[in-house]
Amino acid sequence: MAVTRAGTVSGVHPAERAIELLRERYVFPELAEAAATTLGQRLAAGAYGGLDESTLAGRLTEDLLGVCPDAHLWVRVRDDRRAPARASIRRVEVLDGNIGYLDVRRVSGSVDGARAIAGSMELVSRTDALILDLRGNEGGSPDGVALWCSYFLPAEPTHLNSIHDRVTGQTRQFWSLAWLPGERYLDRPLYVLTSDRTFSGAEELCLNLKVRGRARLVGETTRGGANLATVLPLTPTMEIAVPHAYSINPITGGNWEGTGIEPDLAVPAASALDVAHAELLDRLPGLGNAKEAR
Repeated sequence: MAVTRAGTVSGVHPAERAIELLRERYVFPELAEAAATTLGQRLAAGAYGGLDESTLAGRLTEDLLGVCPDAHLWVRVRDDRRAPARASIRRVEVLDGNIGYLDVRRVSGSVDGARAIAGSMELVSRTDALILDLRGNEGGSPDGVALWCSYFLPAEPTHLNSIHDRVTGQTRQFWSLAWLPGERYLDRPLYVLTSDRTFSGAEELCLNLKVRGRARLVGETTRGGANLATVLPLTPTMEIAVPHAYSINPITGGNWEGTGIEPDLAVPAASALDVAHAELLDRLPGLGNAKEAR
């Protein structure tokens, strides 16, 4: 669901370092051992010799995913020029029929994202329904997920998700917030748009609202990544993301790893906004003028 970054090392083959980190940290120990064995055998057979870094990263990732089909697990060449995180909220608008629209591209943490989230919710606070667009959202912070959910749930705290960490052995619970900077968006329709790119923390946001009957999901089944990973160095110029924790939904008892979240109304992602908007115009009373103007 989230990815953090740490440290640098040198002096060992990237595959050897990957094996060490998998055994120490990967969220499912049995799979970690199987993946480590596979990498060790491939290394001994010379499969990782004579490769440039980019090719080696791709080969390691392919071999890892062959054992652990985990979308948060990968190896890549480190690029310090990689673009900074984009703005979390791309677009805020009031559509025809007084229907709010928020295009949210990243789930910012509850600290750094609070002002933007509160501001966007204030702009749509007087609408009759809201469309939350997560089609281009590839995740972010569990704390940020809890903040978003809090705007759509009553003030009484609700247990949203738990995350079990293999490294610490601890399970942390995430609850909706009793106090918010701004008004809650209650007793009005909420639609969430999804695509096969919707990932990680954005998927948790979808599931939290869906299982409580608070939102109608429109679009495509999401990508299916429910684990949390830390990015760790293999060499000074290569890095690996190792998932070390997994989510537990308190209602379903499971999560969306490998399966994604199915929408309530399956349509191509490209048409999800038009479909959701049209359905809301048909559903809400007193919108005859807006319907005629379509």
